[in-house]
Amino acid sequence: MISLNQVRLGIIGLGYVGLPLAVEFGKHFPVVGFDIDSERITELSKGHDHTLEVEGDSLSASALLTFTNDSAALDGCNVFIVTTPTPVDEFKRPDLEPVLSATRTVGQVLKPGGVVLYESTVYPGATEEECVPILERLSGLAFNNGFFVGYSPERISPGDKLHRLTTITKITSGSTPEAADFVNQLYESIIPAGTYRAPSIKVAEAAKVIENTQRDVNIALVNELAMLFTRLNIDTTEVLTAAGTKWNFLHFAPGLVGGHCIGVDPYYLTHKAQQVGYRPDVILASRRVNDSMGTYVADQLVKVMVKKGRTVKGCHVLLMGLTFKENCPDLRNTRVIDIIDELRDFGVIVDVHDPWADPSEAHRRYGIDLIPDLTAGQYDAVILTVAHNQYTQLSAETVRALLSDSNGVVYDVKGILPPEAVDRRL
Repeated sequence: MISLNQVRLGIIGLGYVGLPLAVEFGKHFPVVGFDIDSERITELSKGHDHTLEVEGDSLSASALLTFTNDSAALDGCNVFIVTTPTPVDEFKRPDLEPVLSATRTVGQVLKPGGVVLYESTVYPGATEEECVPILERLSGLAFNNGFFVGYSPERISPGDKLHRLTTITKITSGSTPEAADFVNQLYESIIPAGTYRAPSIKVAEAAKVIENTQRDVNIALVNELAMLFTRLNIDTTEVLTAAGTKWNFLHFAPGLVGGHCIGVDPYYLTHKAQQVGYRPDVILASRRVNDSMGTYVADQLVKVMVKKGRTVKGCHVLLMGLTFKENCPDLRNTRVIDIIDELRDFGVIVDVHDPWADPSEAHRRYGIDLIPDLTAGQYDAVILTVAHNQYTQLSAETVRALLSDSNGVVYDVKGILPPEAVDRRL
């Protein structure tokens, strides 16, 4: 097993997870940051990170860090960390191809004694069942003899400036006791918050995937309650505020559940569960509820408009916010798109504004051309979809002034405005 003073790191994938990791490790070890996206490498080499996870000063402060899209530059590395995304396909099945592609890249440069670590969210068993055989085949080395693996799940929350890489306890694990010791020591060297050494790779994988599954289930419950309370003509926010006075009440709010974690990770667990003959009914039901919320919001808006006597087909609706969460430019798996698609099915003309989203990425991912400014007196309805600071600072009068007349509709998904200022809240 190599020692810490011999470490030469290669980090595969420089997104929301990989870049902060590369920057932090680059303060202590030689690091090659690799990404297949040449534009991303050019951007980072110029000291800019469009994800806003790392400031330019921090990029330049890591003197031992280099960026490349040439896999040959990884040849001198002896420790590799894979941080590529793990999405689901259109049928909600795990898509491991980004991780497996990164594994193939590593396998071609893996040398005797090397260590390969994974941070990407996967189902329990994926590291050893899916990745290790590729590493063995391409490197010609024997697992736990010629090379070792480990798993340390990422816990980054995009846009969260309080809970950062160095302030979050890091789970670590390794394929042998010696490898586990090494992995733990490696992360201890950059994580002041400390580490937790899991007894096995599968435990570490499972711990990660249930973190977001637990949140998904709780949000689904509140979303279902919101739909029920709407039928009972009760304000959901007021109910949650009242219930929250009990010391052990769990504080979750209704809303859209997107992004690359909560809206995706449960499908990895349900996939594995069904492989072994178990149907995870609660998890699957929660996913169905949360995946339906965009359509529900659009349908509710249409009902309110009809009750107010407004013609739906051809009407003009503004959505304020497109990213999957507030104060973050991340557009991956945003469920705001579900509202847009449903409204367009009704024949609605939809404008979308978002001060955080990259207009070119919005067009590339979803075919949406963001409007640059908010114009008063233009819309039949406004939906507040994302609680960006720029929106929470607006007064109710300013938001309602966006409507074409006093009979327009404001639907507040995030509870930004006072209840008396809106026509419907989730």
